[in-house]
Amino acid sequence: MSDEVVLFEQKQSVALITLNRPQARNALNPESLVRLAEAWQRVRDDESVRVAVITGTGPAFCAGMDLGSMIPLITGARAPQDKWDKALVSDPSLTHRAILRNFDTVKPVIAAINGFAVAGGMELVMGCDLRVASDEARFGLQEVKWALFPGGGSTVRLPNQIPYARAMEMLLTGELFEAIDMLHYGFLNYTVSAADVLDKSVDLAEKIARNGPVAVSAVRRSAREAIGVPEATALERESELSAPVYATQDAIEGPRAFIEKRTPVFHGH
Repeated sequence: MSDEVVLFEQKQSVALITLNRPQARNALNPESLVRLAEAWQRVRDDESVRVAVITGTGPAFCAGMDLGSMIPLITGARAPQDKWDKALVSDPSLTHRAILRNFDTVKPVIAAINGFAVAGGMELVMGCDLRVASDEARFGLQEVKWALFPGGGSTVRLPNQIPYARAMEMLLTGELFEAIDMLHYGFLNYTVSAADVLDKSVDLAEKIARNGPVAVSAVRRSAREAIGVPEATALERESELSAPVYATQDAIEGPRAFIEKRTPVFHGH
């Protein structure tokens, strides 16, 4: 097993990012936050990547921030001690980028949730587009139990992603919710056995990656930008985003492949 805290692998056009601190339930310490932020930037900037999957090593997806190292650093209770601490202090946006708050990968991201996703781990899941969870996974935002605020987007995103009353129950009680409940609330796409979480997630990623990448990116962007926006404004934005798709070579290739009864070959332009 690698000792790197965040692993990055790529198979064809699918990137697999793995949180790799199983002994700490993949809690996010300064090094893992910096490396995860770098991984997301790589996903965004590398044209060969069309879809990303994120998962965790061991029985947990992500237990959120490593309270012992992160909270004292954030509050100023301890001074930066190494290059990872110094990177976070000099650029606080790295923390938000790592959990996909205020950072757009442009490409679809799938969460393969192999176990507990709590606090910052839950916020990371909220930043993903599709979600596959183990039957045994648990979800929660427990910050209020420790007199903290879930400031990674939870109070904005969660009420938009599950029914309001359920979102407020999760936010205000700090209790954990089971995967089957989150599936019923529409927060998850699938629940499967723990052994099948990654395979199901990669299967979804490969299906998306076979589609026209310019079209996928534009569809994703239009849908995300429409959240909370008046319909007329959202429809105007949809028109702005859809028009350039029809000017691409891929938009010529797709219908041609359909007529010729063959698999299309898309190049992203």
